Amino acid sequence: MSNLNAAYWQNRYAQNDFSWDIGYANKVLTDYVEQNVVKNAHILIPGAGSGHEVEYLWNKGYTHVYALDYATDAKALLLSRVSNFPEDKYLTCDFFELDQRFDLIIEQTFFCALNPALRPQYVDHMHRLLNKEGVLFGLLFDMDKNDGPPYGGNADEYVGLFQNKFELNVLQKCLESIAPRLGRELIFEFKKK
Repeated sequence: MSNLNAAYWQNRYAQNDFSWDIGYANKVLTDYVEQNVVKNAHILIPGAGSGHEVEYLWNKGYTHVYALDYATDAKALLLSRVSNFPEDKYLTCDFFELDQRFDLIIEQTFFCALNPALRPQYVDHMHRLLNKEGVLFGLLFDMDKNDGPPYGGNADEYVGLFQNKFELNVLQKCLESIAPRLGRELIFEFKKK
């Protein structure tokens, strides 16, 4: 297993090796936000990479959208495309050390990039980062894959991990996944208890 630290992810970007980046905002995620979230909500996208969803939401008037990633090269990619995006809203730090509060956290390819041993800690920290009645929404892989990243998982595992701290409002097959991930993703909406 790779040492999935800041240097690892920075190196992936430095070598232009970020194949998980689809090159545009994922409509599953942006549609949800536009249909359910007020413009002044505080939104976090951890593992945001080059930040296509951040860019999309910022341009739609979501003024409190934050990106988080280890890699400073990923931050540079977003800032090169969106010159008016505030640099301080792209956080380059360890997710587990972040101490802010958000109304919505969007999950896409962050959970699956973490060492699976950190999953209980992920759940606890997501719970802490969310405001009262805050929502964790996004996509999780539905596949067996023990080597990674990305690492796999399934609905039963996710229920076991999240049910004590979140109301599991939605957890089902995603029918609108991008082509390479079709049939291998679950869409979910978990509300902080």
